[in-house]
Amino acid sequence: MSTQTNKAVVRRYYEEVLNAGHVDALDELATRDYVEHDPLPGQGDGRDDLKRRATTLLAAFSPLTFIIEDLIAEDDKVVVRWSSSGTHNSDFLGIAATHRPYTISGIDIHRLEGNQLAEHWHVVDQLSQLQQLGLIPAPA
Repeated sequence: MSTQTNKAVVRRYYEEVLNAGHVDALDELATRDYVEHDPLPGQGDGRDDLKRRATTLLAAFSPLTFIIEDLIAEDDKVVVRWSSSGTHNSDFLGIAATHRPYTISGIDIHRLEGNQLAEHWHVVDQLSQLQQLGLIPAPA
């Protein structure tokens, strides 16, 4: 498994799954026993739960767009610095749609195994997202 191959798999995840909405591509891109270290409430591990996560995000924040700002690979890990934008057009985790747009940034670390996504760590600016959606006050 080369770092270039790993980067290509991760790029496909953002482009095909998150940007284009082809959630079934995860059947090829993710291991059956995928591990998520920053799950949504109620999300477990495994490919099926990853598919539910993607479906939930795509439904709540449409159109959802991820831009890969940096893609760095070493050994079996790929780090992605990204920016994302969308509009909160549907309920998300019990929060009614605000119909407001947002733009946030984050960093993901993916571990790959056999040319598939196997494990994921996630850091995102959720405070900024909540402020932009009007769910908590922004600083004066």
